[in-house]
Amino acid sequence: MFPAKFQAGLFAFIMSGFMAFLMSGILTFINLGWFSGFVGAWMHAYMYAHACAFPLVFLFAPLSRQLTALLIKSPEISGN
Repeated sequence: MFPAKFQAGLFAFIMSGFMAFLMSGILTFINLGWFSGFVGAWMHAYMYAHACAFPLVFLFAPLSRQLTALLIKSPEISGN
């Protein structure tokens, strides 16, 4: 188990891993179609995608939080 101080980094690593895995597979299929070396090409693309996605999560997380805060309606305080 990891100490709680690593929660943000571990979350970013896991989430970027899932997203890079799925997106690299989808885009590899769209660009190349299914062929005998598909899985190898997908894993090659995944390694590059995850290496890019992980640091980009840290770069864009603050902006994403700000945009989300602007788009979320605050709960109304009732005067009851």
